[in-house]
Amino acid sequence: MKGYVHSIESFGTVDGPGVRFVVFFQGCPMRCLYCHNPDTWVTHAGTEYEAQELIDRMVRNLPFYETGGITATGGEPLMQIDFLTELFKLAKARGIHTALDTSGITFNKENQANFDKLMEYCDLIMLDIKHIDKNEHKKLTGFSNESVLNFLEYLEKKEKRVWIRHVIVPDITYKDEYLLRLGGLIKNYGCIDKIDVLPYHTLGVSKYEGLGIEYPLNGVPQLTKSDAQKALEVINSAIHSK
Repeated sequence: MKGYVHSIESFGTVDGPGVRFVVFFQGCPMRCLYCHNPDTWVTHAGTEYEAQELIDRMVRNLPFYETGGITATGGEPLMQIDFLTELFKLAKARGIHTALDTSGITFNKENQANFDKLMEYCDLIMLDIKHIDKNEHKKLTGFSNESVLNFLEYLEKKEKRVWIRHVIVPDITYKDEYLLRLGGLIKNYGCIDKIDVLPYHTLGVSKYEGLGIEYPLNGVPQLTKSDAQKALEVINSAIHSK
């Protein structure tokens, strides 16, 4: 089976625990206003790989990944769920830790059987909750967050380990009202081990220019690690409230 891959990072350190072999999948249905990888949107683009090719490439440096593993990110890896499942199945056969970085936007009851199969080989899900409010989520991404939250509920029932990722953007997600609601949601789930709050940045602007696309958040200032820490404190205040 072949899949479409945008790029590969051989020694990633921010996409899961330890040093990771990171595969950026091609294709994404969402159009997040702050997306820094617009070049991953188109589905049938990038480079075609067989799953075994990617594993073979990784195992050349397998000792470096002893504390890490392989991460599928994107784009949206779940758009190529069969290819993703085969990749993770091959990885687990070699004893490699598997992590999925996803928005969960493609999840629904009709395709749950495919997710059940994938979860057999997935050790960690890094779930990117774009916005806690369904209407604001649609403004931000083009979709409601209903599928995302249903996916989180599914992961809880499957007892999978989850890290939540959340980007804070001035006047969009960086508001106490929304951060408190996010914390109120997170406190209800025992599957969540970690929360990564990521500050909005503009590193992808040049890609929009190269693609001839207008950058949607032109003029919105970048945030800092200090802002991210403040946002995390607000989220935690809701998690630990009675």
